[in-house]
Amino acid sequence: MNLNEIKQLIDIVNSSDLQEAIIEEGDFKITLRRHPIAGLSYLQPAEQQNAPYSVTPPSLSREVASQTPESVAAPAANPKAEPMAGLIDVCSPIVGTFYRSSSPDAPAFVNINDTVNKGDVLCIIEAMKLMNEIEAEMSGTIVEILVENGHPVEYDQPLFRIKP
Repeated sequence: MNLNEIKQLIDIVNSSDLQEAIIEEGDFKITLRRHPIAGLSYLQPAEQQNAPYSVTPPSLSREVASQTPESVAAPAANPKAEPMAGLIDVCSPIVGTFYRSSSPDAPAFVNINDTVNKGDVLCIIEAMKLMNEIEAEMSGTIVEILVENGHPVEYDQPLFRIKP
């Protein structure tokens, strides 16, 4: 891969909604990530490519707007539906695959109506073949689980709704 091809890849990432692109060609591997502040892509140094993948967004959760009567009828599995006032969305800090348990035969980390404490593991998101545990940022009760086990998730997609 030459410098012009790399520049073209950077332009593609910058002009799209992609947050990350990983290109492998033989022994050559390049990771392009959108910069979290300026929205620019950058090349990841080779020595960091094998480091554990981690993202520390400003906040994994966000306060959810109050609910209108029309949104009460929306199905619970619809992440676009607005919940009741006072619920907190726990959102995905990364793009990956959502798993409710540590293995297919293990029980789910949490279920609806479970009480969780700050720091409890809620789920795992697999990204780049690494399992990332998503922890509760506050104590409360799980009101909704918005993603099906094994389904892909996007950055900042709501995963759970918690009543503090």
